[in-house]
Amino acid sequence: MPVCALCDRTVKKITRHHLVPKQKGGTDEDVIFVCQPCHKTLHATFSNTELVQTYNTLQQLRAAEPLQRYLKWIRKRDIEHLRVRRRKH
Repeated sequence: MPVCALCDRTVKKITRHHLVPKQKGGTDEDVIFVCQPCHKTLHATFSNTELVQTYNTLQQLRAAEPLQRYLKWIRKRDIEHLRVRRRKH
């Protein structure tokens, strides 16, 4: 079973997250594989501009202050899908 690159949980399905969003020039070579809850949370938390300028590596995402509370929470959960509200950018 696959492991999420962000939360390190073993999950049934993972998705591709472009470290540089395709709308900002990203390619299929710069991706990480994350679970659906992490993927939705990334895009709900950060704008594409923030992802390009500040959070374009796995290390930067893992260290991102806005994600720390979420990562601590999700690592203890056995969930595959999550509804996430987008914050206003």
